[in-house]
Order: sequence, then structure tokens, then C-alpha cells
Amino acid sequence: MKYELYYWPEIQGRGEYVRLALEEAGAAYVDVARGPRGSGAMMKMMEVHKGTPPFAPPFLKAGKRVIGQTANILLYLGARHGLAPKTEAGKLWVHQLQLTITDLVVEIHDTHHPLGPSMYYEDQKPPAKKRSADFWEERVPKYLGYFEGLLAANGGAYVTGRRLTYVDLSLFQIVAGLRYAFPKRMTAFEKKIPDLISLHDRVALRPNIKAYLASERRIAFNEQGIFRCYRELDA
Repeated sequence: MKYELYYWPEIQGRGEYVRLALEEAGAAYVDVARGPRGSGAMMKMMEVHKGTPPFAPPFLKAGKRVIGQTANILLYLGARHGLAPKTEAGKLWVHQLQLTITDLVVEIHDTHHPLGPSMYYEDQKPPAKKRSADFWEERVPKYLGYFEGLLAANGGAYVTGRRLTYVDLSLFQIVAGLRYAFPKRMTAFEKKIPDLISLHDRVALRPNIKAYLASERRIAFNEQGIFRCYRELDA
């Protein structure tokens, strides 16, 4: 099956978690909006009001199925491509972890847009500075400390043990993104999460991921996506 991924063509965003899973699996896919059909094809799909129309990108077309929401897409891909445990309990566990990562991604976005996405960053700088300080003081230790604890407790190379799951790929993206958006703060914090940093490095060296990161398919971090580097927020 050749998948069709629908997401904005100029940012990594939430679609990147799906891209990483597809790349690791070696799955055939088309990043539709980055091709000749452009974003118009994505918007057209979202205008359909029959079947199972998606609310917003990212969404994945797999045969006749249209699957929306990042965690839901990964639940589907994980089972099909060996990126999740085989048992029902294991599938639910990694899905639960991915939903926790989804909550973290929202909080990361809100560091630079605490008053909402309808306003420009320049119109909410003071609240963003306060939100970023609170984020690093309270939320980062809570979230990353949780995943660090899971890695330390199971003693394996990956969150669930010896086998990689899509959650490990998503945590790789979290570490990479925080390094980009908050280089000073992240450098100081990394000593508290050595297992997560080792996980990031281990994922980066996996053959399919290494090839993807070196390719044009990997969109560079920029100030239009979830992870944005503003010096005043990294003080």
C-alpha cells in the first residue's frame, strides 16, 4: 500500500511524528501537499462531508481509509508496521504514552502563543516570556522526568524495552525540537535526562532515520512550526 500523508508543506509540525514512523517503517508514501498537487489537494479532502472526513491535518489516506489525528494515525501504523507491541495491552500502553506526548506538544506550542494562534507572536511577547519560564520550571521536569523514569525503570534501549516503538520516534522529535527552540535551557537541562538523550542519539543512528534526516524530505525547523527559536524566551 502506498500511503498519502496530508500536512502543511512548509513545517514539520504534528505531521513530523507521522513522517518519522513512515520513514522508520520503510513505507511507501507521498507527502501530498509538498508535491505538484499542493495544499489544495489537502483542503479539498477536508471539504468532504461524507464517510470519515478529517477535522484538520495531519491525516493519512490508507487505501479507502482516511485517518486523522497524529496519535490515531500512529496507532494504526504501529500495528501494521511493527512499531507497537503485539498485545492489546501493549498497544494501549504506547497509545497512552503518545497521547501524553500530544499534551506536551500543545504546551510547547503555547510557550510562544500563550494567548492563542490567531494572534502574532509579536503581539504576545510578555505573556510568552512568562509562559516559557513556567514551562521550563514546572512542565518540562514533569513531562521529561516521567519518560526518563520509564527508560530507567525498564532498563532497555527503548521506552517499552528492547524493541523500538513509534513513541521512541516521537521522543526523538521532542528532544530535537527543544534543542532547536531552547538551546540554552535544553543544554542546562540535559544532564537531568541522560537516558532520554541516549534514546535520541540511538534513534538518530537507525539506518532509515539517519537517511531521512540527511534527505530533503526532512523539513528544517523554522519559526512557523511548533518548535520556534526566540532568543528572548531562551534566557
